[in-house]
Amino acid sequence: MKLRELIIPAQLREGENRGDSIFYLLTAFFALMIFLLVVLMFYEMYSMSSLTREKFGFTFFFRSVWDPVLEEYGALPFIYGTVVSTLIAILLAVPLSLGIAIFLAEVAPVWLEKPLSFFVELLAGIPSIVYGLWGFFVMVPWLRSTFQPFLSETLGFIPLFQGVPYGIGMLAAGFVLTIMILPIISSISRDVLRSVPRSQYEAALALGSTRWQAVRIALAYGRSGIIGAIILGIGRALGETMAVTMVIGNRPSISLSLFNPAHTMASVLANEFTEATTDMYVSALVEIALVLFLVTLLVNSVARLLIWSVTKNTKDVRL
Repeated sequence: MKLRELIIPAQLREGENRGDSIFYLLTAFFALMIFLLVVLMFYEMYSMSSLTREKFGFTFFFRSVWDPVLEEYGALPFIYGTVVSTLIAILLAVPLSLGIAIFLAEVAPVWLEKPLSFFVELLAGIPSIVYGLWGFFVMVPWLRSTFQPFLSETLGFIPLFQGVPYGIGMLAAGFVLTIMILPIISSISRDVLRSVPRSQYEAALALGSTRWQAVRIALAYGRSGIIGAIILGIGRALGETMAVTMVIGNRPSISLSLFNPAHTMASVLANEFTEATTDMYVSALVEIALVLFLVTLLVNSVARLLIWSVTKNTKDVRL
């Protein structure tokens, strides 16, 4: 089979309009460039991380030592910080986001739903540095003087809430991430609920269901899309850099206490890449970037597929 037959659809090959074929090839080339860009990024990061891969192998991900002077590196503190801060954000953001989505999609009147939806989506467009500044100058002092001492007094018997209330630390990073991913999860979940056929909702009401029971049916119908929205929020939390860097404390250590400073994969790249003066140092940072790149790519791909599986054959038929 000729290359032309593989690239150009049959309906264009059979037609006489050469301009359509040229337009198709140009747009296909632009779309292919995105894929090639991703492949090129992976190749460059994989090549630049060869020194640490050869020296440490897979133990790089299980080592907790980070000593640029002795050139001993391990990514475990950064992986731990990324996972824990993201987990805190998801545990806090998911209930709030679903409540917002249900209210906007099923409960709020039209005159209130539109401005609230606008403000929720507006939060997603605020630069992360603004969240970081707010977190450092407003949230961190409040955590240090009020919230963390309260947690220490009431729940201090739990290792998670023991230690000195610095203000900055894992808990602060989790709170900032919660605020940042909340508009993403809530706005996508709202769109998923709106994509549920109106007939499903009306049939539940006609059978005697209460309004809440009808909403539960809508939630069950759009479960895959809501899970996709949550996973998309996880992807945003995993890759967040500046806001987390400003409030997490930036210390490569593993601690059960949420009060202690920590590090994430994104924050260590932002803090130390300009200070990397040796090839091994650069290689260690690039390998962390490679892991973050692959994890984020996988998470976002799964999320998009789940959302697409719900919305592909449905449309909003609300009056």
